[in-house]
Amino acid sequence: MAIVSSNREHHTDDKFDSDVSNVNYSNKLFLRLVAKGKRFKQVDFKYTIFDTCYLRNCVFDSCDFTGCHFIGVNFYGASFAGCKFDYATFERTIITSDILDNCCPGWDNLKLKFARTLRVNFQQLGDSKSANRAIKVELEATEIHLHKSWKSNESYYRKKYRGWKRVGKFFEWLKFKVLDFVWGNGENTYKLTRSVSILLIAMAIVDVLNFRDITKVSSYWDAILTMPEVFLGVSSPSVYPNWYFALIFFTRLVAIGFFMSIIIKRFNRR
Repeated sequence: MAIVSSNREHHTDDKFDSDVSNVNYSNKLFLRLVAKGKRFKQVDFKYTIFDTCYLRNCVFDSCDFTGCHFIGVNFYGASFAGCKFDYATFERTIITSDILDNCCPGWDNLKLKFARTLRVNFQQLGDSKSANRAIKVELEATEIHLHKSWKSNESYYRKKYRGWKRVGKFFEWLKFKVLDFVWGNGENTYKLTRSVSILLIAMAIVDVLNFRDITKVSSYWDAILTMPEVFLGVSSPSVYPNWYFALIFFTRLVAIGFFMSIIIKRFNRR
């Protein structure tokens, strides 16, 4: 199979000095392109590479950025409405996070990839607020995509995921849902706190059923007050078997590991 030229045109140090509409700029390479305060309407930029470009305060209306690659682009103050970003990627690009609200691809698998590349891009810039926003969209799209992978009757999913692949996607979705409930897939300290609270209540019930008077309300209250000390290893009731202490110790390590993971990721984004 022969390799042929894509006939990509290179434009270096060019500048837009007026508004543009209904023009085809697909499969180009724009190096150090400049445009300020210009309006681009229904412009075809498919498969174009934007490298070190300055496009400040520009308005992009219904433009097609399918397959585009943005490297070190400054979109400061730019706005996007009805634009298409399927398969687009971003590196060190200054762009508003509002793009996640009105320019996400329609397919959920493309939406999660779009949110993922923006999340990495925002992390490269140290924009933690926008990175968190992108992560939220990415997780939502991932859950929907995994759910459709095993359950949806849409032709795309049923053609791509058949037989054991469909079963595998079910367990992948189930794992995602469980981890989302436990700790928000590494993004939610509230869910982790809730999970630990549920665990402490379960430990208290086990304690009452096996070692206290189940007919007394005070037994449940005392057990609930005692369980945080047992979970943290401060207290070690002699009535507990060794295997139960080992289970508590292992669970404590996992919970601390989850908590530290969330904290480290939050600090790394800053």
